[in-house]
Amino acid sequence: MLGTIRAFWNDQRGLAMLFAAIMVPVLVGFALLAIDMSRANSLHNDMQKGADAFALAAAAELDGNTDAITRANRARDNLLKTNATKFSTADYHKLVPADLTVTYLSGIPASDSIGLNAAGVDENGVNWSTTDPKVARFAEVTVNSTAFATIFPASFVGSNDTMNLQTQAVAGFNNALCQFTPMFICNPYTSIGALQTAVSGTTKPMIWLKEQTGGSSAQYGPGNYGFLSSPQGDKSTETLTEMFAVTSPPACYSQNGVKTRPGNIPPVNAGINTRFDIYDNGGPYKTDPTLNPPAPNVRKGMVVKNAGKSNCSYDAPNSGQANNYKALPRDNCFTSGSCSQAGVLGDGSWDFAGYWTVNHGNASTAGVITSCGANPSRYCVYKFETANPTLKSGQEATAPQCNTTTQGADRRLLYVAIIDCVANTVQGGGQTLPVQAFASVFVTEPAGGAPNADIYGEIEDISTVVGQNTLKKLQRNEAQLYR
Repeated sequence: MLGTIRAFWNDQRGLAMLFAAIMVPVLVGFALLAIDMSRANSLHNDMQKGADAFALAAAAELDGNTDAITRANRARDNLLKTNATKFSTADYHKLVPADLTVTYLSGIPASDSIGLNAAGVDENGVNWSTTDPKVARFAEVTVNSTAFATIFPASFVGSNDTMNLQTQAVAGFNNALCQFTPMFICNPYTSIGALQTAVSGTTKPMIWLKEQTGGSSAQYGPGNYGFLSSPQGDKSTETLTEMFAVTSPPACYSQNGVKTRPGNIPPVNAGINTRFDIYDNGGPYKTDPTLNPPAPNVRKGMVVKNAGKSNCSYDAPNSGQANNYKALPRDNCFTSGSCSQAGVLGDGSWDFAGYWTVNHGNASTAGVITSCGANPSRYCVYKFETANPTLKSGQEATAPQCNTTTQGADRRLLYVAIIDCVANTVQGGGQTLPVQAFASVFVTEPAGGAPNADIYGEIEDISTVVGQNTLKKLQRNEAQLYR
């Protein structure tokens, strides 16, 4: 009997079956866990891609216009209509707005390590959410918690047979302008909305741009202008002058921030005035008419000398000629001293009749009134003259007389960044500043040189309002993921 027991004890046959019986459930359990984790990871990736897509679609509409959030919600809903999900063993579920929490933000925390909840409040208690379409710049999309049924029977070990997954994405809108003059102007108003209103009609206000000459510590004010650092680095004065002369400067600037150029900059009138067929061939900053040809319409109230010859130039009319030459006039309030916003912004009221009589005599105004309205902007009159070369002309010709041109009418537009210089305490250079908007300014007369360096122009369009679409070809609007 004892021998039988000892033999049974030492018998190892079937031992593998015993280990297999013990390990098979463990191996199957690990396999099921691996499958569940793979499925969960795949689902999480799909949910994250969906959140990214929704955030990008919404953010692409946040351009600062009054209907921005309405359009962003519409973009979200349109994307929802074309998407369905299938979670675990559940059937296809058509996505609806309730599956997402979309919050619009005016900004985001500086560091990604600072968490942001679905309501737009960060870990430090700062609430970034906004319902104002003019200041909304980011779209935060949170895919609400989704129950995921597992294959592994977790309930056997006291857990749940489901996993909850949630994803979040934050995308922002970025507006950049390319082929852009490296120049900023101080908003003559306290808000960009007021400037939008001023330029939204067919009558366009004139702005008197003045270089800030008080030194590096002086405060920039309404109507002052300054220069921007090039994305390729600060350039010499000669190169900066060339960037003002060239038709398409090789630079892009983002609305999220631009950097002001440090140092004292001499006037860049030599570059700007190439548009008027005026070339500073004898000065320190020479410009080449073959590289930077004039605009097709250079009427400026000046008398040409030696037209078509190598020594061709323009002079101011003498007393006997003055009545026969007239540039596009400034707004009447500049003459009376009654312009608003510290005297730098006109109201668009100018002597159209006097200008037309001097330059076009008794030619009918019916065509220009039809094209430009009863109170036409100077830019529209300029384009009408350009488009009608047979229009009766006075003693000053419309086309350039010293150099030939290959340029279109937009040659006399400057593209500038608008900055709130008061709120941002703009002083000197080297500051990184947010851009309220970009603007196109029609230069109405040759720019002044030292010591004043004044520029008179008519504000045509800004990037946050539908105007004459002069900025569309230069804008690069894009949405990008930030979180």
